[in-house]
Amino acid sequence: MRVLLLAQFYPPVIGGEERHVRNLATALAARGHDVHVATLGTDRGAPQEDDGVTVHVLEHTGSRVPALYPTADRPLALPVPDPFTVRGLARLAREVRPDVAHSHNWIINSWLAVPAAHRIPLVHSLHDYSHVCATKRLVYEGEVCPGPSPRRCLSCAPGHYGQGRGQAIYAMVRAGLPVRRRSVDLFTPVSTFVGEANRLSEQGVDWEVVPNFVPDDLAADAPVDRDPALPGGDYLFFAGDLSEQKGVHTLLEAWRRLPGTVGADKPSLVMVGRPDADLGTLPPGVLVDHGWTHDRVVSGFRHARAAVLPSEWPDPCPTTVLEAMALRAPLVTTRQGGIADMVTHEESALVVRTGDAAGLTDAIRRLLDEPALGARLAEAAEREVVRYRQGSVADRFSQIYADVVAARS
Repeated sequence: MRVLLLAQFYPPVIGGEERHVRNLATALAARGHDVHVATLGTDRGAPQEDDGVTVHVLEHTGSRVPALYPTADRPLALPVPDPFTVRGLARLAREVRPDVAHSHNWIINSWLAVPAAHRIPLVHSLHDYSHVCATKRLVYEGEVCPGPSPRRCLSCAPGHYGQGRGQAIYAMVRAGLPVRRRSVDLFTPVSTFVGEANRLSEQGVDWEVVPNFVPDDLAADAPVDRDPALPGGDYLFFAGDLSEQKGVHTLLEAWRRLPGTVGADKPSLVMVGRPDADLGTLPPGVLVDHGWTHDRVVSGFRHARAAVLPSEWPDPCPTTVLEAMALRAPLVTTRQGGIADMVTHEESALVVRTGDAAGLTDAIRRLLDEPALGARLAEAAEREVVRYRQGSVADRFSQIYADVVAARS
């Protein structure tokens, strides 16, 4: 089957969504599909090349008018058709003639402006809340948003994008909703929470949860060298955006509350990720770093005494949680967003209340004081993560593609 994946970005641009699309592309190609990826051009270099995957770089307005994207470190697709991207996608539709298209994020809006697109079965993955939320985060005044409404959205979006832009983007998202609802054959949110928060059942559309995944070869028994930047003794490990939403301030406070002396009976704390919050003056024993490759993050999880990922926003389906589980790092986390699908308290992780520094400290101390507890949680997590492996998810998408093509026929 000829599959066209539509993605805003593709490696070497690195993030959870980018890794997901690339790994899905290679897994589909390994199953005999003819895989094409359409993605926006960036200044990060040529797209990664993989056997069986052809990557097509698209022109877009962001490359010509960067000022349109003052809040982003890269030019995101807008929730409306981009004339330059539409032109490139129309050419691809003619030349590639895909059997099925599979879109990710707001690039879907440019695809739906291509007349030929409506003759091609379409699967749309929701990695966030962009179907109904202008900021994609589903956060309102620091809390989980109860749902989109003109009153909330028109006060929230300008704070994220700026006055004028925020209201316009909210209007774009709202105006495109009926078009997406009519045109998508199957929505595939990455978690139950994402499907419900995007109000898919209320809209009467077909949807099925297909989660993010980790590579099949990401396993605890595979040898992984200890990264030289990691502390010599025990350490706690965090990977993700270094933001308030990811709970980094709560994590720092919880770590400060741990008794003992670093290097003796208190583990160090290692936090790696894209900087997005003022962490203040860091005490001795806390290492913060940016720009780690995925291999280095794997090393961080593999050798950690525990992984601590205390997200405070409705995290759709964080790959870092899956990576910690696959690498048998005893895990402390919350039940925010899609994490609720992934872990069970006291079985595969210790789950704490959002923003509860004292509770987070207590959970970490339990793992430090009870090595058998950490081993039991890690073993259960490794068994649970099997359904989140690349091969399992690629097989599901292969069947989904066949089903939507058959339904159209």
